[in-house]
Amino acid sequence: MNQPNNIYISLGSNKGDKFKNLQNAIDLIHQKIGFVSTISRVYKTEAIGFEGDDFLNACIGVETHLKPKKTMQFLLGIEKELGRTRSNTKGYESRTIDLDIIFYEDEVINTKLVTVPHPEMHNRKFVLQPLKDIAPQVEHPKKKKTVSELLEQCKDKSEVEPINIWLKNPSKSYDFSLYNYIAIEGNIGAGKTSLATQMSREFNAKLILERFADNPFLPKFYKEPQRYAFTLEMSFLADRYQQISDDLSQLDLFKDFIVSDYDVFKSLIFSKITLPEDEFRLYRKLFYQVYKDIAKPDLYVYLYQNTERLQKNIKKRGRNYEQDIEDDYLDKINSGYLDFLKNHPEFNVKIIDISERDFVKNREDYLWVLDEICR
Repeated sequence: MNQPNNIYISLGSNKGDKFKNLQNAIDLIHQKIGFVSTISRVYKTEAIGFEGDDFLNACIGVETHLKPKKTMQFLLGIEKELGRTRSNTKGYESRTIDLDIIFYEDEVINTKLVTVPHPEMHNRKFVLQPLKDIAPQVEHPKKKKTVSELLEQCKDKSEVEPINIWLKNPSKSYDFSLYNYIAIEGNIGAGKTSLATQMSREFNAKLILERFADNPFLPKFYKEPQRYAFTLEMSFLADRYQQISDDLSQLDLFKDFIVSDYDVFKSLIFSKITLPEDEFRLYRKLFYQVYKDIAKPDLYVYLYQNTERLQKNIKKRGRNYEQDIEDDYLDKINSGYLDFLKNHPEFNVKIIDISERDFVKNREDYLWVLDEICR
């Protein structure tokens, strides 16, 4: 999954339950657009350019994978959902909610739908003051001045008054405090790396990713499985032990928990499928000798996906050595995982069926998966 884009959005309301309008907008932005990283204080300002009730204004920072055009389309949809329809008439008017993109990374865009940086932001104290709360050192890509500098030089004399009510960050509703170590597991192409990576970014977790791409025997195994099965499984046994020992022993005081895209017990599951019975018995003895003191995850999440979807995902990511994987092999892996988990009741396991979900492309599906994990 690519790195998200950092954007800043201004929010304003002077009609109806103004505070509720702001909170509802933030909740919908969280659901549809991206991770809400920061929220400013709420400020009260007079209506400018027309007669109307005072505004409540705020700014938020958001991490999103959406492009600017799609982001703005979602914002307009949120405005409409909250009771506002933008009119084509010139001039200002009261509104239940007003949402604008202030910055989208350091891009300069001027289209019919999207203009960033916002062309009037440097003249509006009610934008600059809350923006300074969360992004004082962010630089305007055209004016080459920071938000703090723009606020100091702003000629807007209107009063911007902070109020003692605080908007809630919906991203804080997910509680992983019960877990020091979460393992995300699943079949080939289930999306475990994408999920672990996204969770680590949004919830300040130390990320452990399996270094399978460096294994020289993996492409050989897919071409000649009987010849290279034992060699592959033994190399994985050594590599996973080295990696997980190193990563779990290195305490990171600045992270809240650990999330990994594999668990060492996958070695037993795959080896049972790939090895003859006598070789598997030998391998299992070696496995338990090697891993007897390795810490087990506090939570084991298994992403179940049907074989048809797995094949589509495998084709989409385009690793050459995976393109000829047969359905039967994927079926055996799914069965192997489910049998393994059934026979280890001491594991704290959550099996989540994502066959009808696409949490990589669809943020609402991603949040659904988080709900299932935290539920």
